[in-house]
Amino acid sequence: MIDEEIRRQTEKTIEQKSEKELAYLQGLETKKYVKIGITAFITVVCCILFFFIILRFDGFTDVWGKIFTAAQPIIIGLVLAYMLNPVMRFCEGIILKFLHRRKVKEKKAKKMARSLGVASSVIFLFLILGLLIAAIVPATISSIASLTETLPTYVDNFTDKLDDVLKNTNLAHTIESAMDYITNWFQNYVEHTLKPQAQVYVAQITSGVISIVKVIANFLIGIFVAVYVMMIQETLTGQSKKILYTIFKPKRANIIIKTVRKSSDIFGGFITGKILDSAIIGVIAYIGCCIMRIPDSLLVSIIIGITNIIPFFGPFIGAIPALLLVVIQSPIHALYLLIFILILQQVDGNIIGPKILGNSTGLSSFWVMFSILVFGGMFGFAGMVFGVPVFGVIYYIVQQLVNYGLGKRGLPKETTKYIYLEAVNEESKEMSFLEYESPYSKEEKAKEPSKEEKKES
Repeated sequence: MIDEEIRRQTEKTIEQKSEKELAYLQGLETKKYVKIGITAFITVVCCILFFFIILRFDGFTDVWGKIFTAAQPIIIGLVLAYMLNPVMRFCEGIILKFLHRRKVKEKKAKKMARSLGVASSVIFLFLILGLLIAAIVPATISSIASLTETLPTYVDNFTDKLDDVLKNTNLAHTIESAMDYITNWFQNYVEHTLKPQAQVYVAQITSGVISIVKVIANFLIGIFVAVYVMMIQETLTGQSKKILYTIFKPKRANIIIKTVRKSSDIFGGFITGKILDSAIIGVIAYIGCCIMRIPDSLLVSIIIGITNIIPFFGPFIGAIPALLLVVIQSPIHALYLLIFILILQQVDGNIIGPKILGNSTGLSSFWVMFSILVFGGMFGFAGMVFGVPVFGVIYYIVQQLVNYGLGKRGLPKETTKYIYLEAVNEESKEMSFLEYESPYSKEEKAKEPSKEEKKES
């Protein structure tokens, strides 16, 4: 009887275990299908959104434009906070050391140092803007005034020389007829087209003035946003990390934080270095223009310095308006300026730029040119300026993903080992390479004596 009872209990226990295992397996199977269903649903939703964006692109861009317009003061404030943060940190460190010497309490010293550091950075911003306005506006007004005074004289001299050259040819009559035709066409255009559209142009000018006022207002609001962001940046950083570790697992959150830090280093190093580099180039250009007595030296050097912010193509872009400004007043000085700009570009590209920027983006010259062309074509001037650090971040992320994938497969990460790679063995992971013979080795073999010459010797 006892043995029979034990046998029954054993069978019952086995049945219960098998039922639990079956329920567990059924639960796993259900979770698997639920995951597949959720993945399929998300995929379908993403496809629908993608096609909706393509088919309703105008509406999507309108919505995005409204969002961007509404958030413009915040975007300007965040950009200003990022740009002014190094200045604020520098001033804060100096003030904090001074307060520690005065034996001010730690909490009070940090608060005072942060407030004074933020105020110093804002004053620095207004100082830079004031210097730029003071340098650009008077120089531009004087250049325009001198051009309006001297341009008629240059045009008269040019036409007189042209008449002297062409007075004995039929070409002079043809040019005169063409000038009469152009003059009549312009008068008709003013009478029948320009005057009726005057109201439209006035409306456009009014809207342009309103847009400028809005930009100034957004900039002023952005300064207040930047002040608040710099004051509480540690709190914002902590809150962002809390949200990040809530959404992602620690491993992935660590990777995201590392990528954000690297992106900040790329952007900060590139933008700060490029601004410093452009300021140095502008000063050198001004000194050189003064020595060569280039007309409107200050305005020309400002144009060269500002356009130098654009990598690779910046000096050539700045050379066009600078040369046009000078060639009208003095062609020989324009030639001097062209030679000077070419020399300055070489000095900047080979000496000054590498010393200041170093390898902040990690990009070769080809990828720098590629990023400028692509982002400049997509986003204009802003794309040409910020395209290089943005592509530097993309390049870094792709590089990390490639290295991670190669590491998982047990393959080397050095690019040089893949130049002459022919194949990789699927099982042993051994790499076989193409036979490559350097042209230098061929020349050395050609210099070696042949077998017959060796026998004779």
